[in-house]
Amino acid sequence: MVSFENHIGQISVSEGYITELVRHAVCSCFGVADVCSVSTFRSAVSALTRGKLFKRKGVVVRTDKDGGFSIDLHIKVTYGTNIAAAVSSITHKVTFTVEEATDMQVNAVNVYVDEMSN
Repeated sequence: MVSFENHIGQISVSEGYITELVRHAVCSCFGVADVCSVSTFRSAVSALTRGKLFKRKGVVVRTDKDGGFSIDLHIKVTYGTNIAAAVSSITHKVTFTVEEATDMQVNAVNVYVDEMSN
């Protein structure tokens, strides 16, 4: 559970909600075929070196010390997609979606293109 306080009062958001929110935002972007599984080693290193870790298929969300989020995305893009444009679009959409839904700051969105599909 992620908890924060605003002018309304104390608000708690589940980790599952945040990761599914991010996954849905990513999958709705042009050129994204799917999200990919995250390797266990990469997740273990992230858990040891950073804040609390929420992991779902292809989405790793970490809470930072300042109360914001850092998000790692592992995606599969369709062949012929302009990867730079797709990554820029994904970064903006995920940041906007999470900040609107949770009223918490997104500090970083790291997009890793792991696969391509036909």
